[in-house]
Amino acid sequence: MNTPSELKYTKDHEWIKIEGNVATIGITDFAQGELGDIVYVDVDTVDDDLNGGDVFGSVEAVKTVSDLFLPIAGKVIEFNSELEAQPELLNTDPYGNGWIIKLELADGADQSELLSAEDYQAIIG
Repeated sequence: MNTPSELKYTKDHEWIKIEGNVATIGITDFAQGELGDIVYVDVDTVDDDLNGGDVFGSVEAVKTVSDLFLPIAGKVIEFNSELEAQPELLNTDPYGNGWIIKLELADGADQSELLSAEDYQAIIG
């Protein structure tokens, strides 16, 4: 199970990489493995201001549809348009080309719920 140490994680199996006031967000290797073959990614929240824990989109796999939860408050500024034609990037490269959104962090956004790689590994076993 791949869990890069430079990223932060959530209990809902999203990862977040914060650079300045912009965060890149995707689903973890564990999540894509549990979902199976991903066939569609739906994000209709670009330009929306959302709170941590809000649903920002969904991922459809062959077996199920799963909501995506925002790890931290901010404004969705970009959707990875490559996922429209290649949703399988979430399966093949979840921490690279399979990123889902970029988020402009809200002022004073609470990062206390974010997990280290070690804490996330402990949750997923």
